[in-house]
Amino acid sequence: MAPPRKPVLPKPLPGGFILIDTDKKKWRLGKIIGQGGFGLIYLASKDIDRPVGTDTDFVIKVEYQENGSLFSELKFYQRAAKPESMQKWKRSKKLDFLGIPTYWGSGIAEYNNLRYRFMVMDRLGSDLQKACESSGGQLKKTTVLQLGQRLVDILEYIHENEYVHADIKAANLMLGYRDPEQVYLADYGLSYRYCPDGVHKEYKENPKKGHNGTIEYTSIDAHKGLAASRRGDLQILGFCLLHWLCGSLPWDDVLKNPTQVQEAKTRLMDNLPHSVQQLSVSGASTDEVAKFLLYVNKLDYQEKPDYQYLKNLWGSAVRGGLDLSKPQGAAGESPTKDPRAKEKKAEGASGVSRAKAAPLQDHDEVHEGAKSKAVPAGYIRGPPINKPLSEQRQVWWKGCPQRGSLHT
Repeated sequence: MAPPRKPVLPKPLPGGFILIDTDKKKWRLGKIIGQGGFGLIYLASKDIDRPVGTDTDFVIKVEYQENGSLFSELKFYQRAAKPESMQKWKRSKKLDFLGIPTYWGSGIAEYNNLRYRFMVMDRLGSDLQKACESSGGQLKKTTVLQLGQRLVDILEYIHENEYVHADIKAANLMLGYRDPEQVYLADYGLSYRYCPDGVHKEYKENPKKGHNGTIEYTSIDAHKGLAASRRGDLQILGFCLLHWLCGSLPWDDVLKNPTQVQEAKTRLMDNLPHSVQQLSVSGASTDEVAKFLLYVNKLDYQEKPDYQYLKNLWGSAVRGGLDLSKPQGAAGESPTKDPRAKEKKAEGASGVSRAKAAPLQDHDEVHEGAKSKAVPAGYIRGPPINKPLSEQRQVWWKGCPQRGSLHT
């Protein structure tokens, strides 16, 4: 039997092409504004009688029908993110905003004997990755805590609807197109239905599926080949918060070896809270992130998290606008990873060479991009947050004792 055909980018559809979704609504294609691993992203409009303007509020993701990424994302939106369901949730939780993009329709189109799957979505702005890069790899502590609370709100909703995201990272966090104060968790191509019909997936390690996800942030469960779960999503979020606050992670210089990354993450989790507290940037402690990860570390695989407790960890720091500017003064210094050299300023800030493609404007799916030959096929590397860590050789966790495996 021939191996399955590797997904490829679709041949572009012509500008002005009319798509008809499953509800018979018509959409006109504009110019291409981005691409992911297997799909193209077009500006789009409901007004089919005139060219699509550059200020439109809609985009359409298009890929070949046989590709699986958009199909998986589409199923998430159809099952878990219907607009009426999200509105009901916001009312019940007294939320003004829930950062999940709105799904407007989908369908199948044919052009030049090729079949395409498409999905109509809200147009979003730039991603948080670019904000991290422009701020030198770090965000202000207040901003990190604000993002933490907003993401816990989002994760609580999707978890309650039987799904996990499984790929939280700055490149998948999008600012609103009209309102950059709004932050959306996008790209549900790796989302997973962890609890179909109310039955949680069983704890079953599978080394053949190990290390799946974005290597910097993926959960220890994913390293072990477990199906994605609620605690895994929260652990991924915790690693992201630590990265955004400190500008680097303790395993940045071993990203080509997923087993070493797994060992480093396990050491960090086994030595909480001290392992995270000692990474504190001057003037901006990591205590809240340490408490967050400590709680996540105590969760059983199938246990429902106490989301309100997690949101309460951020305290009053989450109020006010979202400030994505570069940290100033002592709070902007990079953390050292060697506790014996606490006074020494770090020379580097982030990991080794990562994805070959930087994120594009508007929507992007860069996690579908380049993969290192030195790691398993399931490994997906995230785009660079910062400068290479070529000068930074001392890593705190290498000397830490390992205190046993994580509980299940």
